[in-house]
Amino acid sequence: MTSKETTKMTLAADTATVAVAQTDSAAVDKALETLKTYDWGADRDALEPIDQAIVATHGDAAARKALEKSLVDALAGGISRSAQDYVCRKLRIVGTIQSIEALAALLADEKTSHIARYALERIPDEKAAEAMRDALPEVSSKLKPGIIGSLGARRDKKSLMVLSKLLGDSDIQVARAAAQSLGLIGTSAAAKELSKFAKKAPANMKMPVADACLVCAERLLADGRKSEAVALYRETKGDDQPTHVRAAALKGILTAATKR
Repeated sequence: MTSKETTKMTLAADTATVAVAQTDSAAVDKALETLKTYDWGADRDALEPIDQAIVATHGDAAARKALEKSLVDALAGGISRSAQDYVCRKLRIVGTIQSIEALAALLADEKTSHIARYALERIPDEKAAEAMRDALPEVSSKLKPGIIGSLGARRDKKSLMVLSKLLGDSDIQVARAAAQSLGLIGTSAAAKELSKFAKKAPANMKMPVADACLVCAERLLADGRKSEAVALYRETKGDDQPTHVRAAALKGILTAATKR
């Protein structure tokens, strides 16, 4: 096939995509209307035009933004738990800054917090992380570990001090989540906070902090901060650590020795 023929096929495919998007606009509107009454057990195929529109608007910023706004409007319109779940999953794909407020409003509800934070976790704008940080003092202890985990998954450096304070939380699940997320953030500052807390950690936090230190050291090493990674590995291979932790720390030191 010649390059000219390939170009023609590409243009044809692009034209077909635009045509599909235009032809199905009425179907998309109908699917969005269906969301208002959609609930568990309803025909999932009725929402298929929205899925197709997400594919069709790839690369078309204006169309994607309009679709996102429609989904956000639906989310803020008092739809069912099932419909909220569906919309949040779609916003994981198309969500931008204009979705943040609507998603943040769901963080305090046990029924929607997890799916809302999954969507926020994927939105690159800094305000998505800010929304989750702001929600932490407002949500129940049951929901905090999940939000903390999302901040760690984002490697959100601005959450470092908030998470550091939670290392000593009375709820062990919150404290462990904070340690894990600091490890995932994996910066020099995160290493310092983990190292400092490790020296005074209560018995039920020693293992979570040691594990977090190992993860943090691995991240530091991957980011080219070899000396800092080795220092953290050395702190983690003390005689007071379990055998598997010491072994992991030693392996990390040996791996670092092979890095240039």
